[in-house]
Amino acid sequence: MKHKIMPVTKRADIPKDYLDNPIGLLLEYHNLNRQLDVYSQAQLLIGMCMDNRKHLHIPENFAFIIRTGGANLRYSEFKVSYAIAVGQVRHIALIGHNHCGMVNLISRKDEFINGLVERAGWSKEAAEEHFTNMAIMHEIGNEIDFIMSETDRLSKRYPKIKIASLYYRVEDNKLYCIC
Repeated sequence: MKHKIMPVTKRADIPKDYLDNPIGLLLEYHNLNRQLDVYSQAQLLIGMCMDNRKHLHIPENFAFIIRTGGANLRYSEFKVSYAIAVGQVRHIALIGHNHCGMVNLISRKDEFINGLVERAGWSKEAAEEHFTNMAIMHEIGNEIDFIMSETDRLSKRYPKIKIASLYYRVEDNKLYCIC
């Protein structure tokens, strides 16, 4: 299925489902330079990639943030549950981005193995085994399709939680809605 990437350049661009809730506020803070409000408790959970090229413009204490390769929350589900159950969040923003290193991991196999050997002191055999055993769990395929499938998976797991699929473009540092 082909998904559309929708820019948010004004408040009217924010989907109705996100207006006047923490997801809409995230879009307003980051894209529209809304004045930062003061928070004492997190309003939402943000799941995003660990990539160092991304930085969100949001207030202190506004969100729990889980950063994992590819925004893959499959292995962070206890933390998601904690943010909901104990942190009392009712909204999740999943943020994928372009040029993600978790896409086509096989193309980075040699770089990965050599990096562990050179920088971490691993044997070549141990590094190869580590890549072979773990890469398949962390490969996300296409960034947009993965975020949409992760949104669907989490929506079924947490049916009362509003989950937004967002996309971060590294070139302009803006968030986009995925429809």
